[in-house]
Amino acid sequence: MRHKRTRHPPSRLRCNNGGLGHADCNASRPRPCPTCLRTDSGLTERGICDAGKGPRRIPAAGGRRRLSGVKLSNALTDLAADQEGLLTSDQLRSEGVSAWTQRRLIADGWMYRLAPRVYALRGSPDTHRRRLRCGLLCLGERSWVSFEAAAALHGLDRSRPHAVEFTIERSRRPALLPFAVHTTTRMERIDQVVVDGFRAMSATRTVFDLALARAHPQRVEAAIDSAVRLQLSSPEVLTRRLASLRGSGRWGCRLVEDLIADTGGHTHLERRFLQLVREAGLPTPRTQVVFRVDGRHVARVDFLFDDEHVVVEVSGQKGHASPSERARDAQRRNELQDLGLRVFEYTFDDVTRRSDMVRRTLRARLAVQGPLDAA
Repeated sequence: MRHKRTRHPPSRLRCNNGGLGHADCNASRPRPCPTCLRTDSGLTERGICDAGKGPRRIPAAGGRRRLSGVKLSNALTDLAADQEGLLTSDQLRSEGVSAWTQRRLIADGWMYRLAPRVYALRGSPDTHRRRLRCGLLCLGERSWVSFEAAAALHGLDRSRPHAVEFTIERSRRPALLPFAVHTTTRMERIDQVVVDGFRAMSATRTVFDLALARAHPQRVEAAIDSAVRLQLSSPEVLTRRLASLRGSGRWGCRLVEDLIADTGGHTHLERRFLQLVREAGLPTPRTQVVFRVDGRHVARVDFLFDDEHVVVEVSGQKGHASPSERARDAQRRNELQDLGLRVFEYTFDDVTRRSDMVRRTLRARLAVQGPLDAA
């Protein structure tokens, strides 16, 4: 006679492997409590031990190491200090920190995951620099800060100071990441620079990236003018880079080409004056010309028409209003006239609201050839 096997009801204790009891999940041995790693009979129906939310303890029994003996080496802490408090999983493994130790450091709050393969140490502040460093560590060596983030690094006008954007090669298209990532097939060595310790796109390439991103023309104007003012680029460099990028059918090259025609000034007002000169068919002046006499700095002028020996200055809305500023302007003008130059000045309202007057008077003043006779 065949006896029927009696099945005992499974335990109602929740098993850490997902079943209602170890009889249901066929676990060979119970997994520890997630709070204190105990494996004894102190488990409650919620699957945690009596310790509740108390301090986590790792008992020495069972072959487990005490967490008090787990700490980062001096090499890792020094590296994290140089990386805004961040470490990658590869850097941890290279210093002998095993995967088990990494999990214990995370579980105990000594570090936490910020992005794939990137961890932040406890206490490191969440700054814009740390976000940029996190993206570069996550994306690897072939990644660069770009677009608005690169414009902010270079200090270009009208840039967004908290932007976080990166560019990688198109063959390395990443999965979903907590920051903006652009891809490109045109990555020249001339476009790669290091700014304040970060790999980034050059100011010249950033101008074209902003145009590619459909930024407002005035935004691209400000980027060009400030890059020239900061000596991070020049009209000649922009023109050469335009020729190489245009062949790839890159969007925004036409906009940059139109804006380069009036570049060279340091402000939007100077750009507007150059535009008036071009529309009037007058010769293009040199911009930001420095005059020195016997090694002494005399003046930096906005525009110089060499053949006509004419200096043109444009003053903004604020201008120089204090007595000391007006005295320096008068001395500066006198010294320029002593050099045989004729000096003229147009105000903000002249350039922006009375453009016809500027064209007419400038044409008449340039028609007078020869330098001013020095006394």
